[in-house]
Amino acid sequence: MNKLKKVTLLVCGLATFFANAQKKPNIILLYADDISARELPFYGSDTWSLPKGGNLKGGDTKDVKYRAKTPVLDALAEKGVYIKTTWAATVCGPSRAMMMTGRYAHLHKWWHNSDKGKAPNGKGSWDLYKSSPHSISMIAKKGGYATYWAGKTQMNIKGFEFDEGCFTPGEGSYNKAIHTTDFRLETRKESGKKKIFNADTGEQLTQKSYVQSGWYWKPHVQLMNNPNAKNYLEWWPNDQKSKKEFGLNTFGPDVELKYVFDYMERKEKEDKPFFIYHTSHLGHDAFDFLHPKSGNKWPGTPKIHWDGKKYTRTEPNITGDHGVYNTHGTITEDGIHNHVNYLDYQVSLYMEKLKELGIEDNTIFIFCADNGTSGYGKSSPVSQRGTHVPMLIYAPVLKMTKQGEQDVLVNISDVLPTIADIVGVKIPKSYEINGESLLPFLTTKKEKHREWIYGYHKGTQIIRGNLVMKDGNNVWCDVSKTPSDLISFPKIKDWSKVTAAHRKQRDELLQIIPRYNLHESQHDAPKNGYGKVAPLTRTSN
Repeated sequence: MNKLKKVTLLVCGLATFFANAQKKPNIILLYADDISARELPFYGSDTWSLPKGGNLKGGDTKDVKYRAKTPVLDALAEKGVYIKTTWAATVCGPSRAMMMTGRYAHLHKWWHNSDKGKAPNGKGSWDLYKSSPHSISMIAKKGGYATYWAGKTQMNIKGFEFDEGCFTPGEGSYNKAIHTTDFRLETRKESGKKKIFNADTGEQLTQKSYVQSGWYWKPHVQLMNNPNAKNYLEWWPNDQKSKKEFGLNTFGPDVELKYVFDYMERKEKEDKPFFIYHTSHLGHDAFDFLHPKSGNKWPGTPKIHWDGKKYTRTEPNITGDHGVYNTHGTITEDGIHNHVNYLDYQVSLYMEKLKELGIEDNTIFIFCADNGTSGYGKSSPVSQRGTHVPMLIYAPVLKMTKQGEQDVLVNISDVLPTIADIVGVKIPKSYEINGESLLPFLTTKKEKHREWIYGYHKGTQIIRGNLVMKDGNNVWCDVSKTPSDLISFPKIKDWSKVTAAHRKQRDELLQIIPRYNLHESQHDAPKNGYGKVAPLTRTSN
């Protein structure tokens, strides 16, 4: 498709959107943690992760008792759209960088969690908001939106200029300043060696883990620029009421949602559109402080029940201390399926809140995840294990021309330019964005979104079209048909046995890779950065 036609489609989509909206639509982006597309039932996989985690040698299951139950997300996927093949990077840091910037690692330099390019001065890693100043928060703000960030951070937050936030950062307790919870793993020196201890029990860990503060039960929470707080960044609980209520029965994801809803209510009263960036920890494995010797991978959540119309939640009743706890049957067993279930419950609360505020028809809801499931796909360059993530868009306000499953290729980097189009902000042509806006596909008769998608794992390149895929181990697969587990694509060992179209697409993909394969040659930031950046401009009021 030529550029002129693309622009025409985009303009038509925007015209339709603005004509049907009394005011700019609110946007909620729920970015879950370490959840492969296969874990969501509406993707139709016949294989899921066991509670102790799948792995490349086995450990997955076809037992339906470990399949998540997501009636609310299922309904939204049917009424809205969900993308059959959405890719991110293979691990959380680079994927969150991609979401925040709309760019790949050759620009922002976050190649992997532990592999980040140095800043221009050669000291420390390059902050995302410095490498890529036209971040998702800045685009929303330029569009006239109030902005809120809730959940996991994993980066320096101060340069993104979200208006407010509620974080469960899970920072390691290398210092004693994190005093709000003893559900933390901390380092101590014994005989000159650093060892990890459970602050709740005082015992040294015998299982493999990393330093962390709890983000699920009895969580480590921080508020940013909260109107009732005294400081810009303040540990929570921070007043008599919250300190009285805080304890074993406090569940981090509930705290996040409470503050998100408070913000939504305030902004709706102010008649101001809002952008919620909710980076939930749900899906991420964690040390189970309630069962410290269990080796559980995904701590349980509050129990919920779906009666066919709505959810009811069992109020947690946890008692005990110092590593010995009784949950009195109010907490689920461990397992990622229970995390996905609780996300579905929280999505139901989002939908109820939108109806309560009277803004359901003027809110865009996007659900996706940052990379594949831990133990199965996370940090894996094999096939699309690490890159294949869910993406669902429910947006009555857009009057979308598509519904249900969309067999197209989408990249997490596409979210930023999509939001730019929705909020009415133009990104300068001189500023490289690797994502492509989904708005023309969603709102016109356009049949394809993009020809190829790309992911990365440190210095390895992962790329696919609709016929062939090259993974991080340089293994090529035929992806023209989707297997029942969404992953077991046939390997191409003899190119003479596939079609000419397969070979043609392979050659086209090989031409694309060198643009981004800069891990060895341009690993760090340029000495003078990227220089002066042209500003964002508004395309609408």
